[in-house]
This record gives sequence, C-alpha cells and structure tokens, in this order.
Amino acid sequence: MTAWLSIIGIGEEGLENTPPTARQAIESATLLVGGERHLAMLPDDGRERKSWSSPLMVLVEEIMARRGEKICILATGDPMHYGIGVTFAKRLPAEELAVFPALSAFSLAAARLGWDLSRTEQITLHGRPLELLIPHLAPGSNILALSDTGKTPSDVAELLKSLGMEKTEMSVLEHMGGTAEKIHHGTAQDFATRTFRDLNTIALQCPSDVAAQLYSRTSGLPDHAFNHDGQITKQEIRAATLSALGPFPGELLWDVGAGSGSIAVEWMRCHPANRAIAIEPRDDRQSLIEANCRKLGVPQLKLIKGSAPEALADLSTPDAIFIGGGLSRDNVFEACWTSLKQGGRLVSNAVTIEGEQRLFDIHDQHGGTLTRLNISRAEKIGDFTSWKPFRQVTQIRLVKE
Repeated sequence: MTAWLSIIGIGEEGLENTPPTARQAIESATLLVGGERHLAMLPDDGRERKSWSSPLMVLVEEIMARRGEKICILATGDPMHYGIGVTFAKRLPAEELAVFPALSAFSLAAARLGWDLSRTEQITLHGRPLELLIPHLAPGSNILALSDTGKTPSDVAELLKSLGMEKTEMSVLEHMGGTAEKIHHGTAQDFATRTFRDLNTIALQCPSDVAAQLYSRTSGLPDHAFNHDGQITKQEIRAATLSALGPFPGELLWDVGAGSGSIAVEWMRCHPANRAIAIEPRDDRQSLIEANCRKLGVPQLKLIKGSAPEALADLSTPDAIFIGGGLSRDNVFEACWTSLKQGGRLVSNAVTIEGEQRLFDIHDQHGGTLTRLNISRAEKIGDFTSWKPFRQVTQIRLVKE
C-alpha cells in the first residue's frame, strides 16, 4: 500500500514554507485533521474536517478505521519529535506514511538560546505529569520542555521551588518563528505566579552548585530517598540487583512483590523509555509505591494490586523480572519463568534459609548464577565506630535461553 496518510508539520509562520509535495497532499486529501488553529489556515472548500478529540485515541482509531483513504493531518513543528507522527508510526509501516516535518520547538529554542541541542535534555509535559521532569534535573543541566498550557511554566517553577531549586534560570519562549514570538527570562522564583500564552516552550538551566533534593540516575539511591516501612531492598543490594537485571532502554520489568517499589522505580529512572509493572497486594505499600513514583519522577509506572501468580495473568510480556516477595509461594517462580521472554533476565534475592533453599532448587533445575552478598555499614557506638552488618542476601540471576 502506498502512502495514504500525510502528516504535515507547520511552523508559526503557517503554510508559507511548506514544500510543494506537502501542499499537494493537503489538496488531495478527502479528510483534513488538526487543531482548530491549523484548520483555520485552510480555505473552507467543503471537505470533511475533524479537530482532535479528548481522549485523543478516539480520533486516532477512527483514522485507522479509514485506512487507505487520502487523509491529511496538520501538526505543529516536527510530528516525529513527541508529535502525532509517532502515534501513527507505531501502528503503520513507513511506506503508508508521508511525513513533512517543520523545525521543532527544540531546534528553535536551542537556536534562540545558543544551546548545544545534542547536550540538552528534551522532554514534553504536554498532556503528561509534571513529575516527569524530576529525573532530568541535575547540577548544570540544560532542559527544554514542551508546555501543556500557559500555566505549565508556573507549575514547573513551583516544583523547582519545592525541591530547593528556586534559583534555576528559566526562559519561556512563546510562539517561536512567528510575529508574536516573545521570550521571557528569569528564575523559578520569578515565574512561580506568572501565566503565559498556551503555545510555549520552557528552558531550564540548573545551577551547577545546586544543593537540592536531586538524585542521580545511577542505580543505588540512598534508602532515605524512598518512602518505606522498613521492607526495602537496601541501597547496596539494590545497586547489585539493578546491575544483575541489566536494563536496556525501552524494556519492561515486572517487580513481583514490589514492597516500596524501589527496584521498579530505579529501573525506570535508568532511561526515560523504560517501563515497569509493580505487583503488590497490600494497600499501605501500594500507597508507598505511588508516593515514590511521584517523588522520584516516574509517575507512569503501572501498579497492579494482587499477589503472584494470580496477578500476573494478562500482563505484557516482560524483558526482565525481579521477584522481591512471594518466591516461596507455590508456582510464583514457574509463572514468572514461563512469562519471561526469550533472552530475558530473572533476578531474585533471599534472606531466609527457606528462601535460600528455594534458590538452590531453582539453580539445580535452571542453572544461572548464585551470588552471596554481605554488606556492613560503619556506625557510631558512643565515641567509637563499629561495623553494623545487614542480613546476608543470596541472589540468583537467570537468563532464559
């Protein structure tokens, strides 16, 4: 099938700079789709038009149902950079799409500010939780973020203030590339109560000497970074566990018996494309997981209430599994191992004799690597310092060949 769906990126200047092939796609379309601002740029010639619905996927599915018909979508900037083009590229082969990008807001903002785009974090807050910004905050980092509304910059400023980053330099770039373009400069402290026009992009320059509540994306956050009830994989063991799980960008983890969710949270912080499902039966611990997701910037983590193996039915196939609780329950390991994709990794830790014996049995049957981890931390005893040992942990790592 040849290209039937055209997606045309439009800058603030309108249709003036669109190439002839894009104009031809507009003229030949039987259905025109876009925001009201974009559709208003076209003459009303009686052809069918549709504005984006809420939720968005309603119209996406309607377009997919008309596959093969000449349809043209008008979008902002580069449709393949956090745009609608990505949505359809996941559902259609490339030969059925004709994409005509304009300059993205990121390219325009970098040009206005003189930033090296290859060394700038680029995210979108359009229709997404504000907490997604948190993992990108780092001393000296530059961040560009697409706004949701004219209130988004002040919301970001309030978030920065709550983290002790009120001195972060902020720029808000409105309607870039058009006659209404305007750039506002200040700090998070300055922008906390201001409102801007809806079409804006936020630029952040984090102070290099920031002493705020920031955490590295490296595995092994301090235990106090998490809300927990004592049932948490300790920092050093957590770092070793994440290393054994070996996350790659875009992979899915099952955290079975998640507790405070520390493994799943750190898995997702490794890369923005990573996904995780936390399975936890207790309401109080589910609340802890939700709080940790917000606090550490991974609100997209999926939380399932229930116990393995029953709660594992119908979940997406994982690339890796961590069994943090319930290993000794009947069929928990077997259900996890059956669900794991070929080449996937399974890691489990045990601190009890019974749990360790279960790991020995699994090792006898499936092989893998057994590791014993002993961690001690130095603590004060009066005027002296002594080593405080933690419970010994036995860890198994399996790769499903």
